[in-house]
Amino acid sequence: MTQKTAHPLEPAPGNINLARPRDPAPANAGVPLAARPGFEEAFYDQFVPELFPGFHDDDAVHHGTLAELTHERLTQVGRRLEDQVRKSVRIGDPKKPTGRTPPILRLFFHSFSHVRELLRTDIEAAYEGDPAALFSEEIILSYPFIEAIAIQRLAHVLHVAGAPIVPRMMTEWAHSRTGIDIHPGARIGTHFFIDHGTGVVIGETTKIGSHVKLYHGVTLGARSFAKDEAGHVVKGGKRHPNVEDHVTIYPNSTILGGETVIGAHSTIGANVFLMHSVPPDSLVVYEEKQLVVRDKSARKKDAALDWII
Repeated sequence: MTQKTAHPLEPAPGNINLARPRDPAPANAGVPLAARPGFEEAFYDQFVPELFPGFHDDDAVHHGTLAELTHERLTQVGRRLEDQVRKSVRIGDPKKPTGRTPPILRLFFHSFSHVRELLRTDIEAAYEGDPAALFSEEIILSYPFIEAIAIQRLAHVLHVAGAPIVPRMMTEWAHSRTGIDIHPGARIGTHFFIDHGTGVVIGETTKIGSHVKLYHGVTLGARSFAKDEAGHVVKGGKRHPNVEDHVTIYPNSTILGGETVIGAHSTIGANVFLMHSVPPDSLVVYEEKQLVVRDKSARKKDAALDWII
């Protein structure tokens, strides 16, 4: 019998363990499952390096071999991705037809070069936005933000294509590594930069324009959740804010609500709490807070007046 030639994205053994809520049995019971970290490691070790060719390799990559090496690596991890997506679309029904899988994979791989171009603009934004950044190579190799946004931009393609579970696994893995929590559903424009990054949260329905800069601790979140007649949270709907082009949001600011829009060219100061829109070219800061600077030596002279209860 003639052996069948393998498809470039032929599935490999399973790597995803998916369970339905309140059900200890795997949703795709009967299908052999392997450890979840294997899939996540494959994404970091193979997909992310392909977004930045030559930067994560033990040996130098010659320009003449770059195309062949890229195809080889994408084919390898593509096999694993296909199996993950196939299982994810079968959640709750292991025998469900998986005709959705090939279109999802085609969109993902056709979008790969576009994601790489978006990341190039993110690196430019980081270089121009951080005076401590001396080289683009430094940003690619050491900035946690680049790792987080690289994974999110890949996950976003899968999310838009309709792949369940897998995009969220990807961004939560990046969250655990970087402290930056960006939902795969968030839409993010070009030249995006998060300085420092720790504690940033960007919700599912957030829309961010181009040339936007965030600092650590920024939250773009939801105000509250609508409930149905039975008291259950209503899924979907616009819950998170829009941030237009050329906006800067300083540390630990919180912006909530699906109807909230931060107008273009605005600056949101540190520690601001917003639940309403602001027009373009706005500066949002707290003015009622007062900072007091006292002479410590003068306080020492008054130490005799202190007492202990």
